[in-house]
Amino acid sequence: MVSDRIRLMGAPHWIALFAAVVASWAVLAAMSVPAELRDAARIFGAEFWESFCTTTPDAAGYARLVTMWMLMSGAMMAPTALPAFATYDDLSRQTEARFDQLIAGYLVIWLGFSIVVAALQMGLFNAGLVSAFGDSRSFWLSGALLIIAGLYQFSALKEACLSKCRQPLTFFMAHWEEGAWRNGLRLGAVCLGCCWALMLLAFVGGMTSLGFMGIAMIAMTLEKMQAGAWLTRPLGIILIGAGIALPILETAGGL
Repeated sequence: MVSDRIRLMGAPHWIALFAAVVASWAVLAAMSVPAELRDAARIFGAEFWESFCTTTPDAAGYARLVTMWMLMSGAMMAPTALPAFATYDDLSRQTEARFDQLIAGYLVIWLGFSIVVAALQMGLFNAGLVSAFGDSRSFWLSGALLIIAGLYQFSALKEACLSKCRQPLTFFMAHWEEGAWRNGLRLGAVCLGCCWALMLLAFVGGMTSLGFMGIAMIAMTLEKMQAGAWLTRPLGIILIGAGIALPILETAGGL
């Protein structure tokens, strides 16, 4: 019953999870960069970037990027995994399985992703391909990321990962004896397999854009639902089309 599920989600571990997601969104909102600040950066150039940049080519700058990506992962990805979390919670009430260990394992995978993608962003920033705010400064880079994400929508790996996310009960029962921690790692890996390419579109849509993050979260959540199977391939076509059109339009506009 829906009422039973709502009541069970009032348990302390659910409240803690929801609070963490809300806190992540709140911090991201506080860190978001207004459009007028971006416009000013384009006008005033390097000195303005140096004064307001969020990326610096040092250890402190890298640590900030890892934190930013981890916040994005928590805010965007945890909601997409709520059906899987709820399924595990139902199963764990009949055993001694630890819900907190499942969440910890899940987050470890996304921490690893954050460490890797922060290094990627640092490299792109040093090469002048993304701004200090994490936005792509190259239409070729934007086009390539869109095409990669679009092609991945048609891949066998993406389909295999989505099939597991759409059937969390079968997924957990197949590996139940491995324990909550390893199931959390497995769930995080499957979730990463579904969403890594779409997450990289933050370089295109804007790392500090709440609008992009909200739209991406909704799309990834829908994809993981049984009823969302219709979305994957059409979204891939749209992304590929946008990736091809962007460089063409930018080149034509510069002529």
